[in-house]
Amino acid sequence: MDDLTGRLLVAVPREGGEADPDDIFDRSVVLVLHHDDDGAHGLVLNHPLDAKVDAVLPAWQPHVSDPGLIFQGGPVALDTAMGLVSMPGDAESLGIQRLFGGVALVDLDAPPPVVMPEVSALRIFAGYSGWGSGQLDQELRSGHWFVADQEARDAFSGSPQTLWTQVLRRQRGSMAFAASFPADPSMN
Repeated sequence: MDDLTGRLLVAVPREGGEADPDDIFDRSVVLVLHHDDDGAHGLVLNHPLDAKVDAVLPAWQPHVSDPGLIFQGGPVALDTAMGLVSMPGDAESLGIQRLFGGVALVDLDAPPPVVMPEVSALRIFAGYSGWGSGQLDQELRSGHWFVADQEARDAFSGSPQTLWTQVLRRQRGSMAFAASFPADPSMN
């Protein structure tokens, strides 16, 4: 399977009874942070929690992108926080680890005044999404995910509740058509 690092996984819509109401991956958009033969990990971009960042990381609240909430990055390690940032240019910076393009992780133990001058957007995630060796590849073969190119604004969208639809609508063919699939087909 191709390396999907830096790409988006967009959940294929499911029929009414197929998805558990608490399934974080239902209608999710996942930014793949790393993918190789050993597995993959990423962050769900469109599941804000009902909690402000200052509830756990008060020093970072003034710096987070709208809506200013903590996001659930996935079902793994929900007791950990990850800071995803947009970092223009090619420069390296103390407390920031560039992943690909302008996307980087920020060390949340660093003082915000040290790292924020280099950052144009910040989002805090509780937990992450993870797949073991071959697991994501199998889910792709089984048709659980569309794969799409990410745009810089996706990870920091001010309207995360519409990100799934936005990403699908800018695709071609069946992917764009999937954006119109109703959340509850029985209500159609």
